[in-house]
Amino acid sequence: MTFSARLKDEIAAIKVNTIEARIELYALLRFDGKFDKNKISITLENASIARRIYKHIKELFNINIKVIVRNQKRFRIKQIYILEINEKVELIKKSLDIKSNYIETKEDMISFLRGAFLATGSISDPSTSGYHLEFVFHRINDARIVDDILKRFRFDSKILKRSNRYMVYIKSAEEISDVIKLLGAINSLFYFEDIRIYRDHKNMVNRLNNCEIANQEKSLTTGMRQVEYINYLKDNDLMSLLDDNGKIVCEYRLKFPESSYSELAEIISLETSYKIGKSGVNHNFIKVKNLVNKHKNMAK
Repeated sequence: MTFSARLKDEIAAIKVNTIEARIELYALLRFDGKFDKNKISITLENASIARRIYKHIKELFNINIKVIVRNQKRFRIKQIYILEINEKVELIKKSLDIKSNYIETKEDMISFLRGAFLATGSISDPSTSGYHLEFVFHRINDARIVDDILKRFRFDSKILKRSNRYMVYIKSAEEISDVIKLLGAINSLFYFEDIRIYRDHKNMVNRLNNCEIANQEKSLTTGMRQVEYINYLKDNDLMSLLDDNGKIVCEYRLKFPESSYSELAEIISLETSYKIGKSGVNHNFIKVKNLVNKHKNMAK
């Protein structure tokens, strides 16, 4: 079972009052229902959502609902649930004729988003891919309504046209986590957060390791270049131009060409009477470099 399917199963089990059920049902039928003159039908793959819609309609309108279950054999066998409403169709249409500007309270907006997500939403599994939440609609106006509600909760949602449909999506892991929390799916929230924390920690460790490797490579490159400078001074009898401290630093660089400035300073301070820090090592090598460059320029 996918993460989205488990999430929808959890949302479908949330208890709501009559007003919340009505708004949620409005969103479900608006985005996933088919309205004919004397019939309303909705086709679903999720049994939990089918039961929830059946329950809402039964409790709100006290009517019989025809339930058709079909087995689809495309790649894998799965059940399709078709709910058909043939009674009080006009009453249901009128009762569910909720204008988007009527959805004002926080509870109303959450109920609407819950219904919209059950009908058209999905979230990628954080353990197998990147972070992505989306709602997919046939009409741009539907996408704008959901986008507007998400923005009222200060989510950075965006609308993208994909083929002949419109997608409202969120990419931020933190915001997706907040959406799951808003919908009331606490178990799915814990799962999502556990994976997010693990991935963030893993990425941080990888970044630190990459930084460490880069620093080691940088220290090695710098050290080998300084060895070349020191050998140049030796080959050209220029070492006498350095003071005693500079000669010590050069001596230890030849012994430890891969060491960083901090490591070299610590070794010199421990093994000699010359107490030096990282900046002192750097200062001495600047003198070495300048001396080499000056001699090369004079030799031209």
